[in-house]
Amino acid sequence: MNKSTSLFAAAIASLVVGLGFAAGSNAQSPMNDQAYCRLLVDKYTIGLKFGRSEVGNATAVAIAQCLEGNPGPAIPVLEERLRDADIPVPARS
Repeated sequence: MNKSTSLFAAAIASLVVGLGFAAGSNAQSPMNDQAYCRLLVDKYTIGLKFGRSEVGNATAVAIAQCLEGNPGPAIPVLEERLRDADIPVPARS
């Protein structure tokens, strides 16, 4: 390979890699567990203000877990409580 062909190949490779990063950064990433958990807590709290539900022990623990950064066990409990209170569960986008 001569020098100009090598430079051209390097330029094309750089362009392809750059376009790959640009396309990847424009893709919308799914909501992480912590952000989704906080969204569920917000929805549930708003529902409480309108008298749709009461906070039981399991719900209080789930809210605390979520706020302390442990969303894994909290998410299913909060989703269930929202459904029980006829509050729409937000989509996890």
